[in-house]
Amino acid sequence: MHDLVIRNGTVVDGSGGKPLKGDVAIDGGLISKVGGDIGPGSKEIDASGRIVTPGFVDIHTHYDGQLTWDPYLSPSSGHGVTTIIAGNCGVGFAPAKPDEHDWLIDLMEGVEDIPGAALSEGIQWDWESFPEYMDSIERKSYAVDIGTQVPHGPLRAYVMGERGTANEEATAADIQAMADLVRESLTAGALGFSTSRVLIHKSKSGDLVPGTFASKDELFGLGSALRDAGHGLFQMTSIHEHVQSEFDWIEELAREMGCPIQFNLQQADKEPDQWKSVLKKIEVAHDEGLEIYAGMAGRPAGMLYSWKSSLHPFVGYPSFMEISDLPFEEQLTHLQNPEFRRKILSESPRDMGPQVNFLTASFHKFYRLSNPPVYEPEPNTSVTAIAEASGRDKIEVLYDMMMEDDGTALVYFPVYNYSNQNFDHLHELMQSEATVLSLGDGGAHCGFISDASLPTYMLTHWVRDRDRGPRLPLEFVIHQQTRKAASVYSLNDRGLLAPGYIADLNIIDLDNMHLHAPYFTNDLPAQGRRLMQKADGYVATIKSGEVIMENGKPTGALPGGLIRGPQQTPKLNVN
Repeated sequence: MHDLVIRNGTVVDGSGGKPLKGDVAIDGGLISKVGGDIGPGSKEIDASGRIVTPGFVDIHTHYDGQLTWDPYLSPSSGHGVTTIIAGNCGVGFAPAKPDEHDWLIDLMEGVEDIPGAALSEGIQWDWESFPEYMDSIERKSYAVDIGTQVPHGPLRAYVMGERGTANEEATAADIQAMADLVRESLTAGALGFSTSRVLIHKSKSGDLVPGTFASKDELFGLGSALRDAGHGLFQMTSIHEHVQSEFDWIEELAREMGCPIQFNLQQADKEPDQWKSVLKKIEVAHDEGLEIYAGMAGRPAGMLYSWKSSLHPFVGYPSFMEISDLPFEEQLTHLQNPEFRRKILSESPRDMGPQVNFLTASFHKFYRLSNPPVYEPEPNTSVTAIAEASGRDKIEVLYDMMMEDDGTALVYFPVYNYSNQNFDHLHELMQSEATVLSLGDGGAHCGFISDASLPTYMLTHWVRDRDRGPRLPLEFVIHQQTRKAASVYSLNDRGLLAPGYIADLNIIDLDNMHLHAPYFTNDLPAQGRRLMQKADGYVATIKSGEVIMENGKPTGALPGGLIRGPQQTPKLNVN
């Protein structure tokens, strides 16, 4: 008798092959049989009318702090995710000397918009080195599995002290010391190394992430640690406009070190077609056997503006600045006052620099986010289009839009990947073997981004609902979020429904799947605020054979934990 049998489902196995009607048997936390004559189970789940898929693998998250207090790593576990990779973008919390804790929190708060008070109260520091950080994770139980990467920022500060945090050039001795620590961490089970070269990635104090200007010698020295360890991915968050000019050294690094490299590739308004030439270069490199991947998201990198957001278009207006420190209920009283409205609309905002000015005044790309949320909105629904059609000022239209739903309405700004006001280029990007779904940022950007729901959105929008262009086959989308994502990090024991593989599965009611609009909640430590987004349609999410989520609610089962190093392909493999 099997431990668990899932009956009568439409099995989408993660390979990219066509869905098949059949059963799945699980024994000892592994898949033991798919299809054919499957005997009874001690427990059985009827999946009639449902799809059965592998658990989703999210390779770009920032749960580095949250995993010390939240065993469910919400919201990701509520969107079918059973494996996450943390430590992206060169930021994290290890290695960390005792006197660096506050600095690391300041760095994470600034770069990833995670409330510093929540991190200060929530993190229980019981490590210094990166291997000790992994040991700390391993002592806890989780609903999902966790893979780690060594972040460049903490590493540089640990080795170089103030010279490292000030982004001074590393000496040969500094590089060797950092490489030794990366090698030690990889040997202990880290899955990779991450760095950031993005000029908007700054600490709360305004300092760039250590390593932003790292020299070729430093980057190649760190890459040599991956070569020597024999595994590990080099993850880089790059300046979208600079990817073209940086690709030569990226390719050289992949060739010399033999390690996979993954960096983000998005469409930027300044050069909306640049992604095509970059993608072509990556595909040529792939043809030569180099593992270079462009990380991309299935929808724009979108900011959400509301009166509660960390950043919104009115933050620089004198009248709003006067009330910005008040509790929201008191702010709302002012905002609803017609005289206050008249006054603020007559003002000009203070100059907050080119980047923030761009983020707060791109009216042609501001849209009301509905419920269910529409992330591919029609051009005629933008603030600019509404203002022109109604003869009103754009700022007036925006103010009234943000005042809807008793002042809790969200305004959506697709910063990247919406230059042409449609998703056609995303559809093209996803067809390439050189791209991988990424950039969900689970655990981060708590005050103005909510993209950890991407696994659900891929199903609701791309498979089922898209009406402004071609959709994507179900089996393709499942493959992208399971087997392909897992393989990038050499997690070859998951992402496929076949005998011997880890029994990570989702049972999904696709016809009735619903992605709710994001909302603010204060459920982090120290009553920290974050955006949350829920979904209906996950009948069950199973991790290592145990049901961890049932109809959107955690069951209390915590079978997940730390992943140490690459995972081998099971011997029992039907492929």
